[in-house]
Amino acid sequence: MSDEDDLEDFEPDLDGLEREDDEKETEEWEDYRKEGEDSEEWMSTPLTEDVMKEGLSVLCKTGNGLAHAYVKLEVKDRDLTDIHLLRSYIHLRYVDVSKNHLTDLSPLNYLTHLLWLKADGNRLRSARLNELPYLQIASFAYNQITDTEGISHPRLASLDLKGNHIHMVTGLDPQKLISLHTLELRGNQLNSTLGINLPKLKNLFLAQNLLKKVEGLENLSNLTTLHLRDNQIETLSGFSKEMKSLQYLNLRGNMVADLGELAKLQNLPKLRALVLLDNPCTDENDYRREALVQMAHLERLDKDFYEEEERAEADEIRQRVKEEAEPEPELELDQSSI
Repeated sequence: MSDEDDLEDFEPDLDGLEREDDEKETEEWEDYRKEGEDSEEWMSTPLTEDVMKEGLSVLCKTGNGLAHAYVKLEVKDRDLTDIHLLRSYIHLRYVDVSKNHLTDLSPLNYLTHLLWLKADGNRLRSARLNELPYLQIASFAYNQITDTEGISHPRLASLDLKGNHIHMVTGLDPQKLISLHTLELRGNQLNSTLGINLPKLKNLFLAQNLLKKVEGLENLSNLTTLHLRDNQIETLSGFSKEMKSLQYLNLRGNMVADLGELAKLQNLPKLRALVLLDNPCTDENDYRREALVQMAHLERLDKDFYEEEERAEADEIRQRVKEEAEPEPELELDQSSI
C-alpha cells in the first residue's frame, strides 16, 4: 500500500481540554439517538450503487500503481440499514457511515486498506471487526455498544467510544494495540478504570461515567492527559509515580471533600494543570494555597495560573512544615566538665 502511513502523525485536537462544549454536543447526540430509539423498526434501506456514486471521492492509484480507484466514501445520514455492498470496494481508505441505522459493520472486514473509519450515531452493539492492518482512526461514538471486545488493529492510534453503554473495559490487549495513544470513553456507564492497561496511551477521556476511584492505571507511563470530569470520585488514591508523564488532570464535578487527598498527587512529577472545580473541597478558604503547598510544580489550578505571590507564600509554608517535622538535635555533654 503506497500511503499506509498517511495518518501516522495524526494527533487529535486536544485544544480546550476542559471541553466546555461537551454538554451541548452530548445533548444534540442524545436528541438524535432518542429519535431513533423512539421510532418503529426502520425500513430496510441497503446501500446502493447510486448512493455509492454520490458519496465516493478522492481518486488515487491502487497498490500496484497501474490502476485508479476512489478511496473515500461519505454516506452519513442516509437512513442506511445495510452496507453489504462495501465488500466490493476493497480500495476504500476513508469511510464515514455516521448517522444511519446500522447494526452490522462486518462488510468493512473486506476493506483491508482502511485508514480512517467513522461510524457514529448508528445502532451498533459492538465495535468488533477483524484485524485491519492499516486502520489508524476509528470512531464508534453514540451507538449502543456494551463492551470493548474485538478491537485489535495494530496501527490504531485513536479510538472513540464515547456515548455508549459500556460498563467495563475488557479485551484491549496492549500486545495488539501497540499504537493506541488516544482513548475516548466519555459518557458511558463505567464503574471501574480497570482493563485500560495500555502503556502507549497518551490521552484518556473518562468523563461522565460512574467512577468512584482510580485503579489499574499505574502502568500508563506515557499518559499526559487524564479527563475524569463528572464522576463520583471521593478519593485520589490510585495515582502512581509510574504515571511520570501526566501533565493535565481534570477532576471537575466529582466528590473530593478532603483537601488532604491532594497529597496523593505529590508523586506525579510532571503534573502542571489540575481542575477541581465543583468538588466539595474547593469550598475551603485555603484551597488554592493548600494545593500549591502539596504540589510545588503545579502551574495552573482550575482556570487560573498561580501568581508569584501565591508561590512564595506556599514555599514559606512548605519550609516551615519541614522545619517543624525535623527532630530537635540532641545536646552533647561537655566531657571536660564531668
